[in-house]
Amino acid sequence: MASRPTIVTTVPALRRAVEPFWHAGERLALVPTMGALHRGHLALVREAKRRAKRVVVSIFVNPTQFAPNEDFSSYPRPIKNDIATLTDAKVDLVWAPSPEVMYPDSFATKIEPAGAAKAGLEDKFRPHFFGGVATVVAKLFTQTAPDFALFGQKDYQQLRVVTQMAKDLDLPLKVIGIPTVREKDGLALSSRNVYLSAAERNVAPLLYRVLKAAATRIKKGDAIGPVLDVARIEIDLAGFSLDYLEARHALTLAPIASRKDGPIRLLVAAKMGKTRLIDNIGV
Repeated sequence: MASRPTIVTTVPALRRAVEPFWHAGERLALVPTMGALHRGHLALVREAKRRAKRVVVSIFVNPTQFAPNEDFSSYPRPIKNDIATLTDAKVDLVWAPSPEVMYPDSFATKIEPAGAAKAGLEDKFRPHFFGGVATVVAKLFTQTAPDFALFGQKDYQQLRVVTQMAKDLDLPLKVIGIPTVREKDGLALSSRNVYLSAAERNVAPLLYRVLKAAATRIKKGDAIGPVLDVARIEIDLAGFSLDYLEARHALTLAPIASRKDGPIRLLVAAKMGKTRLIDNIGV
């Protein structure tokens, strides 16, 4: 039976727990999560274990990246199941602070990212989001001082924002994006998938099918604009409420008009019932 990982909930306890790793010269990888762990998170853990001797998984539902009308209070928090999952995965350390630890009454600093964080994608619909993400991730990076930090590509704009932040602030770590883990029918794994009804769950994989079909047509040389117009209609007809479907430069997330403008990423966000789904694919 695997030994239970060390669980710490205060910054001093975290420092004491990681200090032996630093002194021993052991590489450390961080997997930031909000809990409600699934196979996508475990793929991050496996890659973390491949790259580093020690692995820290953070579990923190970050209040500053939720708007008042979003699901902070109802976001799933199955901490006992998460700890059991991380025990089986042989993680060394779980960093599980409370909001009061991360944001004490005296807290007065916030990071406001630009660049990919102002691309008119997630930021258009969740203008609060990337400031909250950048601030909490910067804290996690400075608290744990990892050599590597691993993020899923499903949250692609977030990955680009965090990567740029680490570069701009000269943080001594490498941010690594891991390909999206999917169900057999193509639906990207997400902790919020539990919100889908059975009927909605049957329709949800269409987002990925539409992305794949659009990417195939663009690779064959079809014009991006008409391809996306058809894809948007397909998504609407399936019963989604579409927030965006865009072709963007894969690194900067700047708008592009043709394949010659650079590597392409297709990104989509849409609601199925009350559940908001996001996905993306490279071209």
